[in-house]
Amino acid sequence: MAPETLPPQTEDLGLLLRRAALVLASFALVVGLGFGAFRHVQASDPYIQEVLSLKGDNTRGQAIYQMNCAVCHGIQALGEVGPTLVSIADHRSKVSLIKQVTSGRTPPMPQFQPDPQAMADLLQYLESL
Repeated sequence: MAPETLPPQTEDLGLLLRRAALVLASFALVVGLGFGAFRHVQASDPYIQEVLSLKGDNTRGQAIYQMNCAVCHGIQALGEVGPTLVSIADHRSKVSLIKQVTSGRTPPMPQFQPDPQAMADLLQYLESL
């Protein structure tokens, strides 16, 4: 009697699953490296560099926030249409916050690019929340 072997379909499925796992792992590595490079490009943007080189003023930042952001994020930044911004600086980098504000990449958030000093002021305020 011949030893038992798995049917060919089962062996093919196992090979397919191993290949899929390899592809997913490769994709995760490429995406991770790609996002790292993307962060580097963002940080080297002249606008971002200028904003980061300036000292922000919390009071002016709060006024900018109230005029441009409070309608969606709430007067106390607790969220309305947009999400809460309380403690946002604890989980978002300065570069990420600048890019979020200036790109409007998360609808319905509008694109908004204040001059570098105003952005530094807004960033200072956001970091104080």
